[in-house]
Amino acid sequence: MKEVMAVIKMNMMNKTKQALTDAGIISFTAKDAVGRGRGIVDNNVLKGADLGYEEAIAQLGTKRRLVPKRILWIAVPDKFVRRTVETIINTNRVGNLSGEGKIFVLPLMNAIRVRTGEEGDRALDEF
Repeated sequence: MKEVMAVIKMNMMNKTKQALTDAGIISFTAKDAVGRGRGIVDNNVLKGADLGYEEAIAQLGTKRRLVPKRILWIAVPDKFVRRTVETIINTNRVGNLSGEGKIFVLPLMNAIRVRTGEEGDRALDEF
């Protein structure tokens, strides 16, 4: 069993939720977050702005240092990892634009359904 953690653009949340549901992946957790990748801001300019250099501050202008994002956590049996990842990619890839997101696949030691005490894959949703 794996945890698929995806960081996506805020405006892609509804499309992603629908695509996951259409793929049979109905259970997940989502949370608002802020962050940035390497394509958003030049780190040297940020460092200069932090040191108070007016040129660096002017170069940053009104750009946000951290961009609003949404994080999804999805626990799936191993056999559904590929389907989950491909669904997220196909929904969020709109071109060669930076900031389209990132996906991490992590091992899960166990899952336990509180209501029934079921463990492992049995605690996860049926697909």
